[in-house]
Amino acid sequence: MNKTADPQHAVVEAVGLTKHFGAEVAVEGVSFRLYAGEVLGILGANGSGKTTLLRMLSGLMRPTAGQTLIEGMDVLEPSLKARRQVGFLTGNTRLYEKLSPRDILHIFGELYGLSGLALSNRINSLAEEMHLHAFLDKRCGQLSSGMRQRVSVARALVADPSLYVLDEPTATLDPMASHDIVQLVQKAKARGRAVVFSTHRMEEIEYLCDRVLFLRKGRMATQGTLEALKQQSGKLRLIDLFLHFAQGEL
Repeated sequence: MNKTADPQHAVVEAVGLTKHFGAEVAVEGVSFRLYAGEVLGILGANGSGKTTLLRMLSGLMRPTAGQTLIEGMDVLEPSLKARRQVGFLTGNTRLYEKLSPRDILHIFGELYGLSGLALSNRINSLAEEMHLHAFLDKRCGQLSSGMRQRVSVARALVADPSLYVLDEPTATLDPMASHDIVQLVQKAKARGRAVVFSTHRMEEIEYLCDRVLFLRKGRMATQGTLEALKQQSGKLRLIDLFLHFAQGEL
């Protein structure tokens, strides 16, 4: 565990998370804890259940079995208190094309309970960190795919929640914009936020993640630090770890 993580403060506890779609098993029995100031990487081949797992963690999908606790609260509680502690980014969310990024951030900030000067300062801070100022007041329908992705990330994180759940946040970004996202995650980690980070970019896993959880066909193949997993598998490169755990036998 990294030096900034607080082992006394489990932000997330996933208990036996399972999701079936009829006879199809998408996720089966995934359990782990994630602590304040810690980044957990989720790796798996396409169709391994990563996005389904992240949606259950965020409260956007009800599990067939199991439970997600955020700050000790069930993420599906009717009060929505737990869900307000989650910032979720998924690859298929869309922006309101007639609104500007500033409008969207303001609306979502208010939904999370921010207002007034605190909300304005947070929008300005995110715009600075993610280089949004050049198009902050343009309509989203006029933005490039990379610009839209920056805005989507900012929207998910506008309230600076306890838990960041990021599903391939850099997938459509150029290296400079990807660097901004990585820096944003590092700053969140330093503030004691917990981060779940799914990506296909191996260098981001190596640079950001304190632990890695490998999924294979919806089941957890293993989890641990990269160093421990290298010793466990005898593999030195992350791509070889991926092939070993994500595609090998459980």
